[in-house]
Amino acid sequence: MAKAKKATKAKKAPAKKATKKTVAKKPAAKKATKKAAPKKAVKKAVKKAAPKAKTKRKPNAAFMKPMTPSPALAAVIGANPKPRTEVTKKIWEYIKKNKLQDSKNKRMINADDKLKDIFKGKKQVSMFEMTKLVAGHLK
Repeated sequence: MAKAKKATKAKKAPAKKATKKTVAKKPAAKKATKKAAPKKAVKKAVKKAAPKAKTKRKPNAAFMKPMTPSPALAAVIGANPKPRTEVTKKIWEYIKKNKLQDSKNKRMINADDKLKDIFKGKKQVSMFEMTKLVAGHLK
């Protein structure tokens, strides 16, 4: 009997000294769950303890600088110097007023005679390409 108890103790001892790999492979070890629970609680406490104060964004001065449009662009938005943000707004007003946005793909703009001069003769451009082409007409 004494030999049987010693043998079982010997078998259980290596299981207690298991490495991290063997503990991770076991599906539900009581010790592993007890250790994991405090970690989750600590993470939640850290998230609640660090609220960030919102700061107001300052506009970039380069966007607000009035720029003179080329004669081709002036035919669409007017000849007065305007910031780039206003130029883009005026072009979109012109596009929507004349219904130049493609009906199937709203990202594409169909050019009329005035816009073809700005779009380097292209019949249709994407809205992202449009801003790039318009930037070439501002000084």
